[in-house]
Amino acid sequence: MSGKNATEVLLADAQGIARAAAILERGGLVAVPTETVYGLAARADSAEAVARIYAAKGRPDFNPLIVHVRDAAQAAEYAELSEVAKSIAGQEWPGPLTLVLPLREDAGLAPAVSAGLPTLAVRAPAHPVMRALLEQVDFPLAAPSANRSGFISPTNAEHVLASLDGRIDCALDGGPCEKGLESTILAVRHDGSLEELRPGPIDVVALKSRINAELVGSADACMHDGSIESPGQLASHYAPGKPVRLNALAPEAGEFMIGFGEVEGECSLSSSGDLGEAAARLYDCLHQAARSAAPRIAVAPIPDEGVGRAINDRLRRAAA
Repeated sequence: MSGKNATEVLLADAQGIARAAAILERGGLVAVPTETVYGLAARADSAEAVARIYAAKGRPDFNPLIVHVRDAAQAAEYAELSEVAKSIAGQEWPGPLTLVLPLREDAGLAPAVSAGLPTLAVRAPAHPVMRALLEQVDFPLAAPSANRSGFISPTNAEHVLASLDGRIDCALDGGPCEKGLESTILAVRHDGSLEELRPGPIDVVALKSRINAELVGSADACMHDGSIESPGQLASHYAPGKPVRLNALAPEAGEFMIGFGEVEGECSLSSSGDLGEAAARLYDCLHQAARSAAPRIAVAPIPDEGVGRAINDRLRRAAA
């Protein structure tokens, strides 16, 4: 796989999904749409296939991967699900929520998936293409975002090819992602308490109240014993390759302005001030800014509430 357009692009129809499943079966890499962002999938039970993910992304090997499964029953083959975890999965899966759970000793997964930690990040995605792919294979899929490590996450197939063309076997083109932000990551501790490791589309405060569990931490406390427990916790991440100025009310000379609400720009996250729309458009606007001739990027203020917390989390890391 080398050279321009060496990565095969397939329509995410029945034929394309079947071909993608065959590629995964033999240890290949496939970019797949999810409801959050495009994931770079490989079979999670193959050390060689997982190593190819790290190589293609240029990802540090201390950064664990999320394992995608069909449902809680399959998740229980690889991780220990407490009653609290089962309750959460029953309410939120399939959906954009990743649970960090104790890793089963007999999980049989590639060691690099958990980066040597005693925990496993796992989720059941809701996107019909990823779900159809999981139904066609008899192994779970390790699937971080389908982009070079540290750079802007992809929300369409074009974004995938911008950084991974020639480095992966194929990309399933299922159109733009609905949510546009990576999943919320929630650790379920042995005592039943919850710790948010990465904000995302799921409101963990509301979730905690529904299941009557204690929320002991948030994304600000992103490491346990100095170890990164899940993706998206590096201080510098989602980088567009240019300086980013946050909370800007107007552009300065040489800046590509990303607007929101009444603050206008070359690209607007949401002219109506809708945070859901802003989340869905965030990475596409950052990709546009990265491709522009402007040497710097400015971003309008985003309310730090609801999914705005997740948007601001990604923007702070992009600006780090």
